[in-house]
Amino acid sequence: MPKFDPSARDLLMRFTPPVLALSLLAALTSSAGYSASTIVTDPRAKALLEDGQTALVAGQPDKAIDAFEAALTVAPANPQVLVALAAATRREGLQGKALRYYREALEVDPQNVSALSGEGAALAEKGAVEKAKLNLARVEGLCGAGCDATRDLQAAIARGPVVERMKTADASPPKPAVSQN
Repeated sequence: MPKFDPSARDLLMRFTPPVLALSLLAALTSSAGYSASTIVTDPRAKALLEDGQTALVAGQPDKAIDAFEAALTVAPANPQVLVALAAATRREGLQGKALRYYREALEVDPQNVSALSGEGAALAEKGAVEKAKLNLARVEGLCGAGCDATRDLQAAIARGPVVERMKTADASPPKPAVSQN
């Protein structure tokens, strides 16, 4: 039986087509996860989202939050719904809760400019101006200095903290109460 010694050229010719096919398959399947749509497609969620936007414009953030939460149950983890819910909770003064919603939206879509801008504004309102400036740099990198999200975040940083700090027990000592027996 003759001994067969494959050359490098022979191995290259044999294994290149399957390796290329497998790498193409891997590239296509991995990019499918990034192409997920962030637009609300369910008609029920879309209607609830519109109801919430209408309530928010009308100055009824509680009603808007209820509508957005209902839309979130219909379209879970949808960045558009999460950003709307975060904006409504931020308007209510619940910056911590808004940050959680913004971060959930960014987990699904890390390039979401609205979520980055909103998160930066909520951070600035809480007093974390340096972290908000990091978000500003990311937003400017994604959409430029002239887009609405950049201008909104710049304005929020310029306004600075709007959330009152909680008082500590040492800040205001209790007044002694005198009672008679």
